[in-house]
Amino acid sequence: MINEFPQPTFTVVEHDLDDRTRVLAASGEVHVSTAPELSARLNAAIDAGHNRIVLDFGEVEFIDSTGLSVLLAALRRVGLQDGALVLACTNPTVLRLFEITRLDSTFDIVQTRDQALERVAASVSG
Repeated sequence: MINEFPQPTFTVVEHDLDDRTRVLAASGEVHVSTAPELSARLNAAIDAGHNRIVLDFGEVEFIDSTGLSVLLAALRRVGLQDGALVLACTNPTVLRLFEITRLDSTFDIVQTRDQALERVAASVSG
């Protein structure tokens, strides 16, 4: 008998606040099988000229190293466009991974989407 693993739960809902600001609200698990979708969505946002990115991870339950790599690549791309990427997250499990990898000092991580929106607006001039 072949054991089948359940499909990972992962969704991303996007909306633009203006020509430069996009919010991506993710939920579920960000790992090797779901990270490509997040990467595609982030790249599409950046390619469309959005250099203020808010990642709302309020409903993200898990992230692995592949997911972290996607976030690092997006942070680099946004930085090259003099933009900002801010992460809203309160899940202790997800936050712990950022701490363990010392990426908590690389990423701007706040508790709420509203705080993240304030940060991206303040960090990008013009």
